[in-house]
Amino acid sequence: MAQYRKKPIDIDAHQWHQNGDHPEDGPADREGSVVRYYRHPYVPGTAVCPGCQKTVHEHGWIDSGDDGRTVCPNDWVITTAQGEHYPLKPDVFAAIFEAVTG
Repeated sequence: MAQYRKKPIDIDAHQWHQNGDHPEDGPADREGSVVRYYRHPYVPGTAVCPGCQKTVHEHGWIDSGDDGRTVCPNDWVITTAQGEHYPLKPDVFAAIFEAVTG
């Protein structure tokens, strides 16, 4: 089997804890343009997230692709070279990325 290595690319990333944490979002008392308030027509805000065990009311939402992505508190929000935003779990982020120095 052939093996491949991921090409090194630089990305912008910001760890998200609550509304307003992403630098493109503005103040925390308003809905952000990158990480929006979490809304789901069939999931009440008091439901518990199976991934992080926090209520979904504490989560954010990123419109990406056709479906969108849930952002749990402590997830990293990465910005690709194409300007798209995606959440990554902290352990996945640490396994893939390292800080750029110099």
